Amino acid sequence: MRRRLRASAIGVALLLAATVSGCSTAASPSIAVDEDTVVVDVRTPAEYAGGHLDGAVNIDFQSPEFDATVAELDPADEYVVYCASGNRSAQAVAAMEAAGLDVTDAGGIAAAERATGLPIIP
Repeated sequence: MRRRLRASAIGVALLLAATVSGCSTAASPSIAVDEDTVVVDVRTPAEYAGGHLDGAVNIDFQSPEFDATVAELDPADEYVVYCASGNRSAQAVAAMEAAGLDVTDAGGIAAAERATGLPIIP
């Protein structure tokens, strides 16, 4: 009887493990991006030229014109912001939110690629 219970418990554990691992590999993007979403890369132009998310616009956070450029953005739009590691994107998001924009911080470029489902292109 104990062997049968133990075998059943092991079988259930293996089934649960397979189900859980199957779900994690099929995860969908966690940040919705549609045709009305503006994806903003806040890295330098050289970093942007080295590869960026498909459709992203470049607004260099380190540029002296950053605040002026943000002031010209449409407050009716939704923005997703990323950088190289997540540091500049967090700072840019704070500045953009202070300007009254609806902004989501996608972090670094690799995390942003996973979260949005947008590929990195040259």
